[in-house]
Amino acid sequence: MERRDRGVLPRAFYARPTLAVARALLGKTLWRQIGAERTAGLIVETEAYISSVDPAAHGYRGRTPRNQTMFGPPGYAYVYRSYGLHYCVNVVTEAEGVAAAILIRALQPSCGIELMRARRGPTHSDRDLARGPGRLCQAMAITLADDGADLLGPDLWLTATSEVAEDAAVATTSRVGITRAADLPWRFVLVDNPYVSHRGVRSATRRSERPGERA
Repeated sequence: MERRDRGVLPRAFYARPTLAVARALLGKTLWRQIGAERTAGLIVETEAYISSVDPAAHGYRGRTPRNQTMFGPPGYAYVYRSYGLHYCVNVVTEAEGVAAAILIRALQPSCGIELMRARRGPTHSDRDLARGPGRLCQAMAITLADDGADLLGPDLWLTATSEVAEDAAVATTSRVGITRAADLPWRFVLVDNPYVSHRGVRSATRRSERPGERA
């Protein structure tokens, strides 16, 4: 088994402006370890939330027991339950007290795919295993128990990868499923990636399509 500490992103990676980190997360790999079981996927879609200027962010109205991890130091997981139905995992960014985080919206599975399928259901295709924040958390067995987990491990961690070039095409669109500050272009997706959850973006060479239109 690959060593967990090989290529783990340092704390300094997260202690930067949120929009820069949201872009930089694309192409990185999210890893999950539970006992001897390991799963992982390439991050292909993110959304940024910055409480100081963003009414859609959980910390916009201040600190609560539910959102306190978002106010904490960078490089930790902020996990919440959406509408009482599914979990969403976020990466906390910037300095402690800022209340900023990035929702990981979709993964391209790369390790433990059959384990993900066992968690999600046997009929799901590889494409649908972690395409959307709720599916992602189910596939990776991420729950509220992981709120506040250190993203330097040992249960959750992120690494760099050579599978996606540093200059890979990235598109920005409005965020998904919100009504406040819906016009902010704070959703980041890898162009032409079929694992993007909601609205993919295709390159002009494949199809004439404006960013944000349904692929």
